Amino acid sequence: MAASPDSFLLVVYAPALSSDGSRTLAVIRGMERALPGLHLSWTISDEGRFIPAPQRDAWGTAKTTDGRFPLLCNGDEGHFVTISRRETPASQNPGGQPQFEVHAKWPLDAAGIAAAGKVLEEVAEGARALWGHATPKRAAGDIAEQTSPTLAGSPRPPRGLPALKLPEKIRSPEIPHRLGWLNYWSAATAQAIAFPDPARDAELLSRAQSTATGGWVVKLTDAPLDLDNPAHLDALKRAYERFPEIGGRSTP
Repeated sequence: MAASPDSFLLVVYAPALSSDGSRTLAVIRGMERALPGLHLSWTISDEGRFIPAPQRDAWGTAKTTDGRFPLLCNGDEGHFVTISRRETPASQNPGGQPQFEVHAKWPLDAAGIAAAGKVLEEVAEGARALWGHATPKRAAGDIAEQTSPTLAGSPRPPRGLPALKLPEKIRSPEIPHRLGWLNYWSAATAQAIAFPDPARDAELLSRAQSTATGGWVVKLTDAPLDLDNPAHLDALKRAYERFPEIGGRSTP
């Protein structure tokens, strides 16, 4: 059951998990708080059928042999919401450090748009993430091509977007790999990319909210990012120009 074309895609990147599982539970419960009426109490069989997860909290912390955590969902194919977690090895990550990733999907409808900032904040802070983003699926596809090598070698991003380094080529885990529509930057990440600068970030600050831990949720455009809209594309390009550290395009 893949996300529909009208979905939000969320990913956050956090330091590797400890053994107590508290962060995975905080992520699940935070997403449920952010999306009213959401109950992540189902999983999906290999055949694509919904399966109840009655011991959700214990089950949600059980790791598979490849470092993944089983996907949870709401069991509603007409309004499908999912969340999954995985650990990635040091060799695939900035600074050679293992990380914990959370991935989530939910509908890009009026309720989903209204809750998107809170979903990102709750999931990111529950995971104690360094950074993350939530972006409409179509725009996220173009942004992913900023790091995707081609048969000819280096990435050839669409729409005049800058090419970005692969995560393992970025110097520090605090440096975001890319931008999205809604961006979560922890206090450490904000410091690493020099945000906010009152003289340069007035527009971004008008659409930003600080978090309880000293981080930020920063929205690039008022409406969900649509790269067919020239104003939205320009906003994304300006943000990359403002933060050359993102994607490993500069060195200190």
